[in-house]
Amino acid sequence: MNSSVSALPLSTLSPANEALTLRLPSSLQLKQQLPLTTALAQQVAAHRQGVRAILDGEDSRLLVVVGPCSIHDSQSALEYATHLARLAADVSDQMLLVMRAYVEKPRTTVGWKGLAYDPHLDGSDDMATGLTLSRELMREMLRLGLPIATELLQPMAAGYFDDLLSWVAIGARTTESQIHREMASGLNMPVGFKNGTDGGVAVASDAMRSAAHPHRHFGVDSQGHPAIIQTPGNPDTHLVLRGGHRGPNFDRQSVAQVQTDLEKLKIPARIMVDCSHANSSKNPLRQPAVFNDVLEQRLQGNTALIGMMLESHLFEGCQPLSPSLQYGVSITDGCLGWESTETLLREAAERLRERTNIQLA
Repeated sequence: MNSSVSALPLSTLSPANEALTLRLPSSLQLKQQLPLTTALAQQVAAHRQGVRAILDGEDSRLLVVVGPCSIHDSQSALEYATHLARLAADVSDQMLLVMRAYVEKPRTTVGWKGLAYDPHLDGSDDMATGLTLSRELMREMLRLGLPIATELLQPMAAGYFDDLLSWVAIGARTTESQIHREMASGLNMPVGFKNGTDGGVAVASDAMRSAAHPHRHFGVDSQGHPAIIQTPGNPDTHLVLRGGHRGPNFDRQSVAQVQTDLEKLKIPARIMVDCSHANSSKNPLRQPAVFNDVLEQRLQGNTALIGMMLESHLFEGCQPLSPSLQYGVSITDGCLGWESTETLLREAAERLRERTNIQLA
């Protein structure tokens, strides 16, 4: 993959106490350089409709968003995607597997912000290369036949790859943001809003109600000009439970309370469980236990639980950012290894098939 689009020369040389400005290519320029074929565009549209069908109860399969906490290396990400594409074909009768391709990472204070920001992992923040590399990588994943998911953190970056995505997450720290709610209202794909960091769902409920409505807001058009953006509203939003400061919220009692809260607000009870973060007490090896608990709730009849999310890479754990990195290991949150992930999902597919066979008997 090449990365030939670069930032334009420094437009303003400011005094030391002022910000410096580098001009980026517009999203339209990057999309023209790295376009989607008609076949791939049709594939994305079909994947989006597949996710919508699960949200609407028209497809009984389980939606599973799975992949690295963040992508920092194209080679290992594509190797992972190749494994996932094979598995997705094998379990497609029971699950829709979506590749987690996170190229932006929220930071509590400071740190590496993701492939789109710092692709060289050295603090140079070559964002022009990062955006190009991110789009190239997602396009390669699409060629493997996978639906693509990401968290949209910076609204200005969304336009560089929004045409590639089948599912989008809005994170716990940005669910409350009016800017992100406005952005979500204009996305032509399903969006999952995570509960707040306190574990409560009120903020996410407000976000879903806001995103369902049309908005007019300040934004940037595809050519990079300031613009008034008018959005139609997004009917395809849902809740993602990721736990919070008070602990996990994937258990039966918590899920039942969430369903009651959503019903009171007349919001469809469509719930995904993030098996990582506070739900696994930030221990990636606990993710299978969370996954299986939620799967059991679904097998017992709770169809409001439409899917799960897993943080998974080629090898388990995580490592600090350094000049010498172990291949296929996350540099942000710890992940489940591929072998454990594959076993977990194949076993889940078998359990779902058994239920289907019982229902047909």
